[in-house]
Amino acid sequence: MGGTHTDAVLVSEKNDLLSAVKTSTTRDVTIGIVKSMDLLLKESGANASEIGYAMIGTTHCINAIVQRKGLDRVAVVRIGLPAGAAVGPMMDWPPDLRAAVGDFVYNVHGGYEYDGREISPLSEEELTEAAIDAKKKELKSVAISGIFSPVKAENELRAATIFSEILGEDTAISLSHKIGSLGLIERENATILNAAVVSVARAAAEAFERACSDRGIAATIYFSQNDGTLMSVDYAKSYPILTVSSGPTNSIRGAAFLTGLSDCLVVDIGGTTTLVGVMVKGFPRQSAAAIELDGVRTNFRMPDLVSIGCGGGSVVRKSGSTVTIGPDSVGYDIRKESVAWGGEVVTNTDISLAAGYATIQDEAINIGRVKDLETGLVRGAVAEILRNVEISIDRAKTSAEAITMVLVGGGGIIIPPDHYGKIRGVSKVIRPSNFQYANALGAAISQVSGEIDMVFPLEHESREDVLKKAKELAVEESVKAGAERDSVEVVDIDEIYLSYLPSNAVRIKVKAAGQLSKLMV
Repeated sequence: MGGTHTDAVLVSEKNDLLSAVKTSTTRDVTIGIVKSMDLLLKESGANASEIGYAMIGTTHCINAIVQRKGLDRVAVVRIGLPAGAAVGPMMDWPPDLRAAVGDFVYNVHGGYEYDGREISPLSEEELTEAAIDAKKKELKSVAISGIFSPVKAENELRAATIFSEILGEDTAISLSHKIGSLGLIERENATILNAAVVSVARAAAEAFERACSDRGIAATIYFSQNDGTLMSVDYAKSYPILTVSSGPTNSIRGAAFLTGLSDCLVVDIGGTTTLVGVMVKGFPRQSAAAIELDGVRTNFRMPDLVSIGCGGGSVVRKSGSTVTIGPDSVGYDIRKESVAWGGEVVTNTDISLAAGYATIQDEAINIGRVKDLETGLVRGAVAEILRNVEISIDRAKTSAEAITMVLVGGGGIIIPPDHYGKIRGVSKVIRPSNFQYANALGAAISQVSGEIDMVFPLEHESREDVLKKAKELAVEESVKAGAERDSVEVVDIDEIYLSYLPSNAVRIKVKAAGQLSKLMV
């Protein structure tokens, strides 16, 4: 689901594209999903009972965070006293977002050093008092973060047990070692955000499950996640924050599927934004830096993307000799607001139609309306579109060497085809067939993955032993997310030796991925 369109595809068990539809996104995104499902079933003539899997890439959670709507009030538990007391949780959050999740913070004794040694013994008494207070305040979601919990998670697990016993088993409990990597503040932030959108995710999942059931689709449901893979619906209900950037990553996976390439640059142009990412071994390159999510620094797995407000519905303005684009967009109101459809707002789509290099099959469009646009405005806007794309590409690349670019997304029509060979930093441009459905295809053909990011001391274990342990943990995470165990393979390993520490510790990140089932080949 994008800001302008919602796409749906039907794919065979051999990943052949059987049918595809594109509908306008609605204010209530769930209505748009149902609309797309109904149209897809109607146009394909498919028997709903034969559909085995249903994958969805949803914007419910990120919309809730951005709009500050529907967020749960969260009991924020930090395990680490007497350390970590100087800077409290959510200290640098936007005030309105902090107010939306509440300001219910509980600091307790416990936590670990980098090598697993205790900072102080875990205070179960303080945890019990915190849980009792949270129950009095009727808090239904809990975020638990312990210092160096990715190294040793026992404190967080024990805290979860205590809160579950007192608040009830239905309480949503988010554990930081399951969500973020090293770095207490960023990991804690990600955990709090996760806890805040649990109810939103559950409602979205249940609505999708109900929509499938009402149409006779007895499918296994999966959600797209930020790293370009899938997770089971139950996993998504527990860790919804891992879905907030699934849209762009689906496009990258879809580009890999449509072109057969495993390494390239992907430019996804929708109705509101141009997103540029790098595909490495068929998956989106992950960010190595802290990611800011609507003013909050986090460190959970997110794609390394460059985003700019330049899409098909972006508003074009001229002041003197200067032409500007966006960042605002008419979005899903393009058929009402854009000049080509009889509106009064000049958009990038109007510019591409006026320049003569784009065509749209829509009876409601009157090309005569855009032919009256000022020549200087059209030329300036085309130049600005290309400039924006080139800047985004340059920011996404890590070397000066020219690279193959795959262009996907319905908004890709705003780039003139005769400029494909002139884009700086690009060796060639590929615009595959069905490019406009790359996002939905990426969700449909994705694998299921699991990832771990931990520090292992090498005092008593060898490098080979800790690598084996890390791989096993990543495989287990993949299986929990919904992968078939026999198909899971380790797809990425990253080792960072922390040589300045006395225990000669190593930070290991491992990602494993597998197929949904033997039917998906």
